[in-house]
Amino acid sequence: MSQLRVEVHPRISGINPTDWDRCAQSDAPDNNPFISHAFLLALEESGSVGAETGWQPQHLTVQDDDGKIIACAPLYLKSHSYGEYVFDWSWANAYERAGRNYYPKLQSAVPFSPVTGKRLLISPTTEQETKDLRIALLNAMLQILQQYDASSLHLTFTTKEEWQQLKEAGLLARSGIQYHWENEGYESFDDFLGALSSRKRKAIRKERREAQAHGLEIKTLTGSDLTPEICDQFYNLYLNTVDKKYAHDYLNRDFFQMLGTKLADKVVLSTAWATTMDNSVRDTSVMVAGALNLVGGDTLYGRNWGSHGHFPNLHFELCYYQAIDYAITHGLKKVEAGAQGEHKIQRGYLPTKTYSLHGIADPQFRAAIARFLQSENPAIDHEIEQLCDIGPFKKSD
Repeated sequence: MSQLRVEVHPRISGINPTDWDRCAQSDAPDNNPFISHAFLLALEESGSVGAETGWQPQHLTVQDDDGKIIACAPLYLKSHSYGEYVFDWSWANAYERAGRNYYPKLQSAVPFSPVTGKRLLISPTTEQETKDLRIALLNAMLQILQQYDASSLHLTFTTKEEWQQLKEAGLLARSGIQYHWENEGYESFDDFLGALSSRKRKAIRKERREAQAHGLEIKTLTGSDLTPEICDQFYNLYLNTVDKKYAHDYLNRDFFQMLGTKLADKVVLSTAWATTMDNSVRDTSVMVAGALNLVGGDTLYGRNWGSHGHFPNLHFELCYYQAIDYAITHGLKKVEAGAQGEHKIQRGYLPTKTYSLHGIADPQFRAAIARFLQSENPAIDHEIEQLCDIGPFKKSD
């Protein structure tokens, strides 16, 4: 390859959106909204991401001889392990018990978004040049690792292709579990139910009846539906649910507003509305629950849930069944329902392997992590196999 120039950017606003997205969306079926310039910019401009929140941008670009950006990567210098969903808290504790500082560390990921996608973004090129550019980005990350005297480098929720190449380059490979729904060419929700065992089919129909018996109006909002008022209402629901679960409100009001303006055509918001009486004794509708999804390529990505009040089974209806219904109607191949949740299996979301890569600076600690992963990775494979056996689908001969 020709002489390459690698540059580090403290803000994604310093990178031309067209250049970034050309690399991020080079595979048309992928078209993942989470690695788009607009999504990452909304995180930074809203203040949800930045040095103050422990996610200091260190984004990379690679330019050719003509100054054209041909590769890039989202990268952050981190002072904690929150908002990642590939958990390394035990690694950090062990490292610090040994008298070392685990933070800062480097993270190539989409903040607060456990969504599989490319981390090393390459403009359309040959297979060999793609591999070479991945190594160039990896080498740049390792140089930054040394520059900051950071403990480790983590690339989380990578594609399987990246995972396979970079583990051969020396990074430690780790796997995990998420729950995804696959569209097997269903023509309707009832068609999907027909693929389930009788008992599971009846259970889902019962849950849907109970969710729809609360007298709420179910509406799917996208595009121009996402007014500032709608985004505000959902943010308040999100905040209410975060508070009840004693969780972290990683995303702020400005982020949801920007999502409604910068990525409205990618947002699919499943909502439930209650009719109340206002001070003028007129009927008015209030959003009481919502499930935020983003759509890209052939996949619907489930992200955030928020509610106010207790409505049995409404969570399942908005987060899982409405998502399946939308995917079938719009010809999508998959619904990724986010992190955790074995309860998703009985609702048609089967265990799926996820991938991450880890570079550990200290040789002895790297050896210890490698031994741990030699046990954990086969255990993950075995767990996926067992969980698939208890899935809701009819058993074939």
